[in-house]
Amino acid sequence: MTAHWPTVTIVGAGLIGGSAGLALADRRLADRIIGVGRSEASLATAQQRGAITEGTTDLAAGVAAADLVLVATRVGMIPQLLEAIDAAVRPGTLLTDAGSTKQSIVTAWEQARESRRSRFVGSHPLAGSHQRGPQAATADLFTNRLTILTPSPDTPRADVEAIGSFWTALGSNLLELAPAEHDRLLAAASHAPHVVAAALAAATPTPARQLTAGGWRDTTRIAAGDPELWADILLDNATAVVTQIEQVSAATEDLRAAIEAGDRTTLIRLLTHAKEIRDALGS
Repeated sequence: MTAHWPTVTIVGAGLIGGSAGLALADRRLADRIIGVGRSEASLATAQQRGAITEGTTDLAAGVAAADLVLVATRVGMIPQLLEAIDAAVRPGTLLTDAGSTKQSIVTAWEQARESRRSRFVGSHPLAGSHQRGPQAATADLFTNRLTILTPSPDTPRADVEAIGSFWTALGSNLLELAPAEHDRLLAAASHAPHVVAAALAAATPTPARQLTAGGWRDTTRIAAGDPELWADILLDNATAVVTQIEQVSAATEDLRAAIEAGDRTTLIRLLTHAKEIRDALGS
């Protein structure tokens, strides 16, 4: 049977939250989709686009009738929002988030698990864009994309399955990871690459910018992401990100040394190794 929730509340109806709302509406998975945000204008845009059926800036009012709540805000805001939501929802309400880091969010929740009124499972859909806001949302953003669930050892299996059914209903494939393992792997797969892209963009001298073409644009595309959002992610996952940056620096130094020495054999070996990894992942 297709999953269905009478009322879903989305806290933060931007790119990710707005796309979830559009997918819910497009697949007729919810009767009401309530958007909660800080900006009346952004909520109006989300409603005009069909991502939500109604909007409010009052968090408590927006989650009071929810059967499921998705928090799709900057990671630095998620723990405190979950606290406020837990105090306002009906007992037993399902909560999840879409944060790009997981350990701090899950740890904060678990510290008060015994007193919680609602049920929370951390999530991270590996889907997005350097664009932001409800105007960038699409109904197929999660289709055939991976969403990672990060339950704690104490999370009831039924809750994990319920949140999993939410994401699969939106088109996602699922993977479960421990929160710390999620953050370690995402530092390599997403967070450090953003730092590298930002560094490359920042290091490009002004006279060279008129000569940039597809390669530069492809490599630096993610550097166009929201700086405040990315500052939160990088600082929240600082230890793992710094470790991965050190790995990137070591690989860069190997390439630099080969170039400086005119060592074509070593340079080809290093470039071939990188190409094999990239080719194995497909287009």
